[in-house]
Amino acid sequence: MSTQVTLYGIPNCDTVKKARTWLDANGVAYTFHDFKKAGLDAGLVKTWLKDIPWDTLVNRKGTTWRALSDERKAGITDNASATALIVEMPSIVKRPVLHTSGQPTHVGFTADLYQQIFKN
Repeated sequence: MSTQVTLYGIPNCDTVKKARTWLDANGVAYTFHDFKKAGLDAGLVKTWLKDIPWDTLVNRKGTTWRALSDERKAGITDNASATALIVEMPSIVKRPVLHTSGQPTHVGFTADLYQQIFKN
């Protein structure tokens, strides 16, 4: 059974570009899911939240978060409220999200992290 790898993000994100370049250079076959175009559903986000804390998955340093009202920010306090926000505004997600079958889901990119994930 082959390992399925999916990289979630948006194509113009610099960190996503670095991750895609690393995967390509290291011969890792993957599917790219552009969540700005294809969106995200609550079931997928809940799967991610099994491995990634909501306050890591929600990018609170980005422009999407900063554009939210203080009241809206204060309402994001747990997995349920974070899931609703992510489904409504996928660009709030810290990128990229990497899902590899049989392994935990990861967020962000460093060459060291990917080397560790894909070591054979």
